[in-house]
Amino acid sequence: MNFKDYIRVIPDFPQPGISFKDITTLLNDGAIYREAIEEMRKMIAHLKIDLIAGPEARGFVVGAPLAYALGVGFVPIRKQGKLPYDTIEVSYDLEYGTDTLAMHSDAVKPGQNVLIADDLLATGGTIGTCVDLIRRVGGNVVGAAFMIELQDLNGREKLPDTEVFTLTQYPF
Repeated sequence: MNFKDYIRVIPDFPQPGISFKDITTLLNDGAIYREAIEEMRKMIAHLKIDLIAGPEARGFVVGAPLAYALGVGFVPIRKQGKLPYDTIEVSYDLEYGTDTLAMHSDAVKPGQNVLIADDLLATGGTIGTCVDLIRRVGGNVVGAAFMIELQDLNGREKLPDTEVFTLTQYPF
């Protein structure tokens, strides 16, 4: 299936020169959404996965149903200050500043195999930070799965020790 047929591309959003890939049109079609999750499940079925982690917010709509399909747990990775229990946090650089991601300190046990799932791999900054969080608590990152990869932004380069799986690829 060509999932690009269900992803809306919006030129010049959020700023001129950016071609935004909008997955809400894919998510809005239940059969296509289910098929996308099923295709992702097939891509990673050979991995030994104990947990799936996803960064807010679109990582939740990809990671949680993927975890459900595999029968494994889901770990939400959130912005600083959004989780109610003891957290571990990692800051990372953005184009114009920094941001901090957090996860519960007990969400991943040492030695557990974790797959990171999100809607989009762009520069790799967010996912690289997720990898760092998981490794800091002793988790083993077995891969990262995405609906979309923006190939020209070279996000894979920030994930040198992580196997990357994508449904679709676009040039930037």
